[in-house]
Amino acid sequence: MGGGGGRGKRSVRGRATPSTTAAEEEEEEEEERKREEGEGILATEEDLGEDDGEELQAAWVPRLRVRGRTRPRACQSRQPRMTPWRLLRCCQWTAAWVPVLFIAVVICWSYYTFVVELCLFTIAAQEEEGKAAIYLVIFHLSFVLFMWSYWKTIFTPPVCPSKEFFLSQSDEEHYEKEERPEVQQEILKRVAKELPVYTMTSTKLIRYCEKCQLIKPDRCHHCSVCNKCVLKMDHHCPWVNNCVGFSNYKYFLLFLFYSLVYCILVTTTVLEYFIKFWTTNLRNTRAQFHVLFLFFVATMFFISILSLFCYHLWLVGKNRTTIEAFRAPVFLNGPDKNGFSLGWSKNWRQVFGDEKKYWLFPIFTSLGDGVHFPTRLMMDKEHVTGTNHHEHTRSSGSTQNFSVGPLSESKNFLLATGSEQDVSSGMKNHVTVSIES
Repeated sequence: MGGGGGRGKRSVRGRATPSTTAAEEEEEEEEERKREEGEGILATEEDLGEDDGEELQAAWVPRLRVRGRTRPRACQSRQPRMTPWRLLRCCQWTAAWVPVLFIAVVICWSYYTFVVELCLFTIAAQEEEGKAAIYLVIFHLSFVLFMWSYWKTIFTPPVCPSKEFFLSQSDEEHYEKEERPEVQQEILKRVAKELPVYTMTSTKLIRYCEKCQLIKPDRCHHCSVCNKCVLKMDHHCPWVNNCVGFSNYKYFLLFLFYSLVYCILVTTTVLEYFIKFWTTNLRNTRAQFHVLFLFFVATMFFISILSLFCYHLWLVGKNRTTIEAFRAPVFLNGPDKNGFSLGWSKNWRQVFGDEKKYWLFPIFTSLGDGVHFPTRLMMDKEHVTGTNHHEHTRSSGSTQNFSVGPLSESKNFLLATGSEQDVSSGMKNHVTVSIES
């Protein structure tokens, strides 16, 4: 080893001087061949000092470059490869933003048409500056609220269940190793006893997400597009490229509302000049094209958004999500589409909050935490046992949010397997939820 290292040092230094002999060059060629075959031995860092190592590197690297040899491992850099899976994910991510980009282009074009072509080039040109100014003020107020709601709907991330709903490492390993479904359910039931879950699958099993490996809270569902479980998931909207759920459902409703306001404003103000372009001698080829096309586009969007907005107002009044409207949540007493309905007023406040001054602004005011939801089962029990408490609440005039009960209370509803008498006794032990009547 030592001799090989010495020859390596002499060969490198021999190359660096003009007096290199033919024998030394043959020796260098031999050592290079052995190095490529993995049999040659060069001086290592232990055999060489810092000065010798730097000299060896300075002499060896240029020689390899001249002869077209492979560079030393220290000089090689691994280029990241674009695997088919990464390429597919990149294409999916790009395609998901195409609808949002389309809406953004339409909005920008409508803004240009209304402000420039209509107000500045058409209305102001007819010496109606005051009318144009009023149109611009009203238009920009609706435009700001519309864009604000749209922005919040797109960029508010959906809320996922907290770590309490994930299985511990030991429970997860036990669950994965166990092949018997009944034993797996026993594991989930044991964990669910400490969680606020009241709903179950259609076969009366614990709602468990195999992909996220967690017990689903009430009204929580797994989104295949976002690849995560979303609290109070309503649907995944491609026009905002985001899941509409507990964190942004109010923003989504306001987005639909201000979209309607925006379309109504554009349609009504453009209609006058839409008629003039067809019935009078008012001619402006460029403005005429933009104004006519804007009228048809605004009318089309108004009709489509109106039906969607009315449908979601109905869902809010019933306290349902889009998923629950098609597949009723299953409670201990069976499926019930109105299981979470508390009355129109309470349902509305659960989404928009108690403070009316914030209802029309895209500011988060929804009640609750996305995990605990009062049910009709609780409300029925409250009417029996909580009359005095409600009278005291009304007399004091205080308003309270939906209170959160202890986590272990859910076992009286979800995990009860005895007779109806056992279920009833479990309900009696449940702490009633205080809700303003």
